[in-house]
Amino acid sequence: MTLAEIKEAFAADGLPSFRALQVYKWLHRGVKSFEEMSDQSKAFRQTLAQRYYIAVAEVAQRLVSKLDGTVKYLLRLPDGEHVECVLMEYHHGYSICISSQVGCKMNCSFCATGKSGFSRDLTPSEMLAQVQAVQEDRQVRISNIVLMGMGEPLDNYENVLRFLELVSSDDGMNIGMRHISLSTCGIVDRIYDLADRRLQLTLSVSLHAPNDAIRSRTMPVNRRWNVEELLKACRYYADTTGRRISFEYAMISSVNDSADCAKELARRLHGMLCHVNLIPVNEVQGNGYRKSSQEQIQKFIKILSEKGITATVRRTLGSDINASCGQLKRRYQEEVAGIENLHEN
Repeated sequence: MTLAEIKEAFAADGLPSFRALQVYKWLHRGVKSFEEMSDQSKAFRQTLAQRYYIAVAEVAQRLVSKLDGTVKYLLRLPDGEHVECVLMEYHHGYSICISSQVGCKMNCSFCATGKSGFSRDLTPSEMLAQVQAVQEDRQVRISNIVLMGMGEPLDNYENVLRFLELVSSDDGMNIGMRHISLSTCGIVDRIYDLADRRLQLTLSVSLHAPNDAIRSRTMPVNRRWNVEELLKACRYYADTTGRRISFEYAMISSVNDSADCAKELARRLHGMLCHVNLIPVNEVQGNGYRKSSQEQIQKFIKILSEKGITATVRRTLGSDINASCGQLKRRYQEEVAGIENLHEN
């Protein structure tokens, strides 16, 4: 609930409206129960507990990278579902990559999350709870948020918008839009909607191919909105918001990493306010993909650069803990299934 909604709810329930801001601030400090609101009377806390609930996320598993300190979490939600998020430390502070759905419908062939199927959307409070749970666990202040975990944010559009409103609130966590990145596989109609809101967040688009032949093979969403439609929407977003688009491009050996692919990609992106983020593909079990060689990646960058397109290789964090989302939950599900089978036998 926004602060305005809490005030309205309190008024409707005959509760003192001046308490709304106090309660709102407590919620955004990450309290897990109304009992923790120590400056409120016992009677008022009991009334809140009877009429409302707080969505919390509990740490089910935690993996810490010995290489760079990246922390990967499997979080348990109130209904028993699980989502993943990742805490990363940079020179500018702490960033968290959070999930927007339990599972994903998009079924991209190089992604581990889609292989686990789709359960449901996350509520705004469940997205917020991921940030709060990690801050409490590591006792750090998170300054940047990336919506690039499990799920497709623009497929959960209204809830994501509400989360953005809450997390950027002056009386809440106060994380500004310019410190938030949202990643999409290309839900074109929602890219237009998002552009018209002029939120000043960074839009990351999972492109991963320069043409429909390759992209439709690896990303089923391309059969609904092809590369030309997607890039038209991206140009609109950049022109409308003045914000640079970040194109995510997984480098897959012998699939999309050729010199011809680089040249075609450069032609497609010519004149757009954008940046290409090259990512050595995650070798997820069952997809048969291999990472492009460093030599091939550098050739790809060189071609893009010569054509006026800036590109960098994304820094790999938490490589020893499989920090990309989807893999930890999958392993957890397999372990639970194995334990259940043992009990049955």
